[in-house]
Amino acid sequence: MEVNGIVLSPDPRLRQECKPIEEITPEIEALAERMKREMFENAGVGLAAPQIGELVQMVVIDTDYESADDYDPIVLINPVIVEQSDHLVPFSEGCLSIPGVSCEIKRPDRVVVEAYDLDANLMRYEAEGGVFCVCLQHEIDHLHGITMFERLEPAQRMHAMREYQEALRRGAKPGETE
Repeated sequence: MEVNGIVLSPDPRLRQECKPIEEITPEIEALAERMKREMFENAGVGLAAPQIGELVQMVVIDTDYESADDYDPIVLINPVIVEQSDHLVPFSEGCLSIPGVSCEIKRPDRVVVEAYDLDANLMRYEAEGGVFCVCLQHEIDHLHGITMFERLEPAQRMHAMREYQEALRRGAKPGETE
């Protein structure tokens, strides 16, 4: 199921391993632009390609914008976490594909990610604490078929899934959290 262009859980596309991008083509550039548009229109801070039904390894992230005037997402192609801390910290997360719910998830509080940009330059992003750190990990999870539900302990998962079902009954849309 899709709402506002966003694939919603439990759609099977969200549970699939995505293919690496081998070449940056005009189609890949157009996909990046579509992802940027969908993320902004749904008030997201991060979006992975499978969340719009494309099973390739691309994410867009902008955790700092306040309006269209300062909206400038980065595009990460084939992102990989190359370093992470052993220190896990609980973060409250939401997901455009799981509207109406936020979950507390323990994640490393520091990551280093390598990815290609649209000019095929290898980029390195370091993040410690905060939204950008969480967003990098959350979006990369999507590329490997992992949603935030899979990061929860079983009892937490059951509770979050009940909340999600209720949110769907209320008509929650992407970009809405509890």
